[in-house]
Amino acid sequence: MKKHITLVGMALGLLISQNAFAQNFTVAITNLTNGIWFTPILVTAAPSTTHLYTPGMAASASLQAMAEGGDIAGLTTDLMNVGADIAAANTTPLAPGTSVTATFTNTAAANTHLSVVGMLLPTNDGFVGLDSIMVPTATGTYTFFANGYDAGTEANNELVNGGGAPGVLGIPADPGAANGTGGTGVAAVDANTTVHIHRGIIGDTNPTAGISDLDTTVHRWLNPVAQIVVTVQ
Repeated sequence: MKKHITLVGMALGLLISQNAFAQNFTVAITNLTNGIWFTPILVTAAPSTTHLYTPGMAASASLQAMAEGGDIAGLTTDLMNVGADIAAANTTPLAPGTSVTATFTNTAAANTHLSVVGMLLPTNDGFVGLDSIMVPTATGTYTFFANGYDAGTEANNELVNGGGAPGVLGIPADPGAANGTGGTGVAAVDANTTVHIHRGIIGDTNPTAGISDLDTTVHRWLNPVAQIVVTVQ
């Protein structure tokens, strides 16, 4: 019995010592969509109690700014205030089918959970999201998939008009230049005003009229929208 207790104690001690060491890992993000681009992606390792969004709850002002205009400054400040580690990913929109890698070196021992967010363009307030998953401690490669979420802060009218600031209805741009013009608007209001799974693009196939400025044959997607590969050294 004493031997058993000693072995268990040694195992627990080993786990504690492993978790106490800062981790080194990379996060590779691949855009899985056909015609949707990702604005600069925020990748962070933070304490387990830190959440950038919660499905079914209203978006924070910082999340709204990211989801409507790709502005990650507010979320970055929020994360800095809790001592999170933040890694640079793409500085320009990430094209469909391409990847970007963020590197974490000597992360703080308390920053055990990974989150990834970035605006989906062209959408009104859509974003790719992976929230607060535990970073594996064992060396290896781990694959996750991320869905497209709707921040619930703006109606999905699908009109490209240069909008993007919180409270300004519309889509900033289509980086792929596949949008049309002259749409009358898909939705004036959206029923769900909390963070929820995005319904995807409705679109149409009329480049100069119709209800949407987006092309359903180009911009439509189904989840997941991103593959996220975590490699722990």
